[in-house]
Formats: sequence, C-alpha cells, structure tokens
Amino acid sequence: MYGTLLVAVDHSEISDRVIAAAKDLALLSKDKVRVLHLREREFGRIGLTPTEPDEEATDAVRRGVETLIQSGVDAQGDVRQVIYGHAAQEIVEDAKKLDAGIIIMGSRGRSDLSGLVLGSTAHKVIHLTDRPVLVVR
Repeated sequence: MYGTLLVAVDHSEISDRVIAAAKDLALLSKDKVRVLHLREREFGRIGLTPTEPDEEATDAVRRGVETLIQSGVDAQGDVRQVIYGHAAQEIVEDAKKLDAGIIIMGSRGRSDLSGLVLGSTAHKVIHLTDRPVLVVR
C-alpha cells in the first residue's frame, strides 16, 4: 500500500505509541518500516555538541525495531546526526530518498499556538512534505 513507512522516534513516551501505530499499519499493508532518530547537535564553545548521549540516541530505535521485527514486520533502524532545529527538513528528505508512502511521528500535544511559537518538528514536517503524515498523540 505505502511501500515504505518512515517512522520518526525520540525519547518521549509517545514513541511507544508511534511504534505501535506503525506496527499495526505495516501488518495490514505488508510494508517495510524504517525507524529513524535524529540526534541533534548544538553549536557550543567547542564546536558541535550532541544534545544526548550515544546510548540514548540508539535506544529508541533499537527498541522500536525489535518490537516491529518480533511482530513480523520487515524493519530497519537508523540514527543520524543533525544540527539542532533541522530535524523536520531531514525527515522530509529521508521520506523522499526512501520513497516512503507515509511518515509516522509523534507530537507532544502542544496547542496549535504553542506549536507555531515553539516550531514543533511534527508541525514543520506536515508543512514541508508532499506525503501523508500520521501524527500520534
């Protein structure tokens, strides 16, 4: 149906629900799943500094891929570096490169006004992509 589902995860409790939604959709459609976490780096005094330890960066992807594979879904994971504030653009570019039929990601449930002011990643992805986006809350 979609071919490939691009699933963006972070360390929030919503990521478990995002993986569950991806699992259900992939099992129905028999599509492949690519789980992605973007490890943001900020400019600091000593150059680009990661905003999280390596173990945290890989944990959400590893758990998500394991859950999907145990359910019978063809899944792979990827953790990459991105400059802080550029995650949405990277997700959209990945969707294009993978020819993903849908992007699945979480939202922390901020109001529309807060999303605009804070520039939430989900909000940006919705406006930047030409693909359907399933936002899980």
